[in-house]
Amino acid sequence: MSRWLLLSLGFALSMARADVAADIEELTGRYPEFSASPLLVVDISEQTLSWYEDGRLRERFPVSTSKYGIGSRAGSNRTPLGMHYVRRKIGAGAPVGTIFRGRVDTGRIADIEHRPRATGDDFVTSRILWLSGLDTGRNRGDGVDSYSRYIYIHGTHEEGLIGQPASHGCIRMRNRDVVALFEQIPERTLVWIQK
Repeated sequence: MSRWLLLSLGFALSMARADVAADIEELTGRYPEFSASPLLVVDISEQTLSWYEDGRLRERFPVSTSKYGIGSRAGSNRTPLGMHYVRRKIGAGAPVGTIFRGRVDTGRIADIEHRPRATGDDFVTSRILWLSGLDTGRNRGDGVDSYSRYIYIHGTHEEGLIGQPASHGCIRMRNRDVVALFEQIPERTLVWIQK
């Protein structure tokens, strides 16, 4: 097993603990240009996003990742694994439920579907945390680049599907949850997506 795989596996397993101080230290060494606090951890198997501050769990939110599974290939509509960071934040001050198209505020407010059903639309609502990959060949670079694939953490009008895979590659959150997170999380926050 490669050292990278062992590190990834060890990190993924230890994220379940409330105290992740050792992992934070390891991350700081691997990505010295980034602070590891705050840190967001998306767990695809659990459909959760955990927000850590100073190595301690601050909050855990239900999310929805891709209904097509995991993967990094452009055009796959899958959720990529590995280390990312928040490269851009979009939507500050927009009303909750605002629909964004091409990252532009349309001025329209979505009707939120609270029942667990797909509407046939894939609206990006309320806020956008646009992710960029840090692992070359895995989620960064030709054919697998998360930023070029427009992988976001964002609100959705299909809130009834939160907690199960339903997106087209992004990490969907409830609108009020993504607004709360957006207000507290700065650009360049590390985001670890694991299965």
